Amino acid sequence: MKYINNTDFTHSNKAKVGVLLTNLGTPDAPTPSALRRYLKEFLSDPRVVEAPRLIWWLVLNLVILTIRPRRSAAAYKTVWTDEGSPLLIHTKAQAEKVRAQLTDKYGDDVVVEFAMRYGNPSVDSVIESMLKQGVTKLVVLPLYPQYSATTTASTFDAIAQSLTKRRAIPELRFIKNYHDFQPYIDALANKIDKHWQQHGRADKLIFSYHGIPKRYLTNGDPYHCECYKTSRLVAEKLGLNEDEYMTTFQSRFGREEWLKPYTCLLYTSPSPRD
Repeated sequence: MKYINNTDFTHSNKAKVGVLLTNLGTPDAPTPSALRRYLKEFLSDPRVVEAPRLIWWLVLNLVILTIRPRRSAAAYKTVWTDEGSPLLIHTKAQAEKVRAQLTDKYGDDVVVEFAMRYGNPSVDSVIESMLKQGVTKLVVLPLYPQYSATTTASTFDAIAQSLTKRRAIPELRFIKNYHDFQPYIDALANKIDKHWQQHGRADKLIFSYHGIPKRYLTNGDPYHCECYKTSRLVAEKLGLNEDEYMTTFQSRFGREEWLKPYTCLLYTSPSPRD
């Protein structure tokens, strides 16, 4: 096995701390071909879809990747901007603000970058850039407050795959979650309260999280519990009673049962029999 070497290293190099923010990812353009590349990388990840590999390969390549890219591209076009997708824009802005604050405090001793788990800028390419800038200690912050194997653990896999190829690896600090981190809870509560002050308060506050298959929960994924804890802590901060808020899960895919209650059912009109 050949390793990626760092032949530019000298003992006089200034050691730096790297902070890497990571997010899910985005296609390079709102086109069927770009969506096909992105979805293939995303849906080929065994952390995301836990299914027999051969069966899933056939379903993915012969069914999903022949139908979904065009539909998804049409949806992306409705939100796309000159700078790219909203997720890319906002993640870049977050990294820039973190960089500004840490640079103000620590100068050029800290290198702050962002990467996407799927798509560009890739985790591997950004790590390569950070190591070339002299990073010897790396802090990785996946921008997922609640841990899930489908998101946070998948990010760890990408980090590990990148470092496995390298001769010299940095000291690593990987942040697993921050679902109950008090500044995060305060920020959410303050945002909601500000919205209420401007637009009025509804009868019920809905916390809607991205769903995962229920099977993942029963196999030990703590995501469900951490989502409920975030909701409870924010509700307590806002002074809400149990009947004034609820937690739901969105973006169900496929036929198997996912985490409930489903957000979409809240907006489904009852039939005459109900």
